Amino acid sequence: MSLDNIEEIASFIVADGKGILAADESNPTCGKRFDSIGVESTEENRRDYREMLFRSKGMKGNIGGVILFDETIRQSAADGSLLRDLISKQGALPGIKVDKGLQPIEDCPGETVTVGLDGLDERLKEYASMGAKFTKWRAVINIGDGIPTDKCIDANMDALADYAKCAQDNGMVPIVEPEVLMDGDHNIDECYQATERSLKSLFNHLEKKGVNIKGTLLKPNMVTSGKDNSNQASIDEVAEKTLDCLIKNVPAELPGVTFLSGGQSDILATAHLDAMNKIGGFSWKLSFSYGRALQAPSLKAWGGKSENVFISQDELSHRAEMNKLASLGQWEEELEDR
Repeated sequence: MSLDNIEEIASFIVADGKGILAADESNPTCGKRFDSIGVESTEENRRDYREMLFRSKGMKGNIGGVILFDETIRQSAADGSLLRDLISKQGALPGIKVDKGLQPIEDCPGETVTVGLDGLDERLKEYASMGAKFTKWRAVINIGDGIPTDKCIDANMDALADYAKCAQDNGMVPIVEPEVLMDGDHNIDECYQATERSLKSLFNHLEKKGVNIKGTLLKPNMVTSGKDNSNQASIDEVAEKTLDCLIKNVPAELPGVTFLSGGQSDILATAHLDAMNKIGGFSWKLSFSYGRALQAPSLKAWGGKSENVFISQDELSHRAEMNKLASLGQWEEELEDR
């Protein structure tokens, strides 16, 4: 796989409808997922689960990159192969989550800033030596009474830009993830406003820091109603408002927008993505970087039992294929009937 620079790497990840498998859950988050199926979250169980995902036949041709957690990029499969090499053999690129989580912002109740810039350059050098081709950093924006504040948005987007520049200086593509959370009872217009403010600030900061947009991927939320709002926006409204917000605020030269699923069900995340691609009218690739929305059916089918591995892999393969079709605007709900 000859990928000589960050622009080629970024374009490769989202080429031909491919997207990203987000498998970078921290150990506590992975623990919660395993609790839901009654499996203990040991290092070996986490390794077995992820190895199973990475060996699924549906990875090939549908997944362009896999985001890993620090533990996973260092792990070997049961047969001694490095997990990151299994990903490469499937024609996908290994990537790594590099932020260090959230810290409350002083004088901004209910708001956080993502930390992890200290020592980032050294960490990136090590990950590059392990073969990581791209990186991810997540900022979290809450909607509520009087929030998000400009202080919170700007602090997070400034950190995202510093991280992105550092990643590019180390030869890796940065995925910038400004996530406006679905938590709350806000309506879709409030989500639109918070998303627009975040994107404007993000691209201003990226430009100021000299980040190469052609070697960057954006991982945003979709513009949706808050999950506690009783009046949920339709698939078409989510698609139209999300596209409108992106077209107005995202530079045309960005190679790809890879949505997070943000708590949506697996089918709904696919339906929203497909609806946007059917509308069209944008220059970047519109694809996916899903965690739960790719993994949930597979995790449930597995249940920690080795005899369920093939069924579980079929579930992941199906979701990867469905989302590739959605990225091409070719998904139909009937395709889910198997």
